[in-house]
Amino acid sequence: MGQLVNGRWQKGWYDTGRTGGEFVRDTSRFRNWVTPDGAPGPSGAGGFAAESGRYHLYVSLACPWAHRTLILRAVKGLAEHVDVSVVHPDMLEEGWEFRTDFPGATGDRLHGHHYMREIYTRADPEVSGRVTVPVLWDRQRETIVSNESAEIVRMFNTAFDAITGNRADYRPAELHGEIDALNTRIYDTVNNGVYRAGFATTQAAYDAAVHPLFETLDWLEARLSEQRYLCGAVITEADWRLLTTLLRFDSVYHLHFKCNRRRVIDYPNLWGYTRDLYQQPGVAATLDLAHITRHYHYSHETINPHRIMPINPVLDFDAAHGRG
Repeated sequence: MGQLVNGRWQKGWYDTGRTGGEFVRDTSRFRNWVTPDGAPGPSGAGGFAAESGRYHLYVSLACPWAHRTLILRAVKGLAEHVDVSVVHPDMLEEGWEFRTDFPGATGDRLHGHHYMREIYTRADPEVSGRVTVPVLWDRQRETIVSNESAEIVRMFNTAFDAITGNRADYRPAELHGEIDALNTRIYDTVNNGVYRAGFATTQAAYDAAVHPLFETLDWLEARLSEQRYLCGAVITEADWRLLTTLLRFDSVYHLHFKCNRRRVIDYPNLWGYTRDLYQQPGVAATLDLAHITRHYHYSHETINPHRIMPINPVLDFDAAHGRG
């Protein structure tokens, strides 16, 4: 794991020594938006109109942030309109790589590059920052539209509706406030909370992350005892954003990141809810536990220096969820 500094690759793990042992996530650098007519979005420049075949999505099947975008691509019927390249699950000193010696890794289908960082420097030769996925690439303008998963999710939700005819809306106007509040708490304490616990290098930093994580999981369990989804009877963006963490929790975060007070399967409502969402049309095909297990346990040498691959629990995501 490293980062780009003025377009040059520098090796090195996160410097938690500067932050009291706390893991601090880097901010996204590219914040443009695809819109139906190419008008500017909430940030960045305009000129990125929704067109079939114009955009290419770079993902890791291991990464929960990239997984969000794959789920929206599936449920919004975008597979025929936005194609995908999948990096290798190992993320070592050279960062994400386009190797093909692992099932499901495709290589760079668009440019034939060897490293994900080459996509970043192709867009901006002087770019600085971590090289993350997902990345939404514009073939026409030869640049990165966005590397912010939360915003790519929202683009996929509405920008291509006139092309696909799929007008399912996972962020309806009347629920904006509730969805945003849920997203804020879940991101801070769950989606990013597992990383803050797992990458902590002091007891204090770990404690500051792991206790709010389980407080929120307990809160979600209670909320889901009264309604099917986070906002009631309909699936929203907040559900898809939570799901990708829940799908990885028992196999990775519980053991590898020391988030081990309880597992998702110990929460009856959360476990049923996870299976319910997983069983929605198109979602199961976006989950690859082989990539997930390999990435976390092989890539994180500071946590698992001998790179032992655990056998992991047997989880039946296809079992009846009972939440109809």
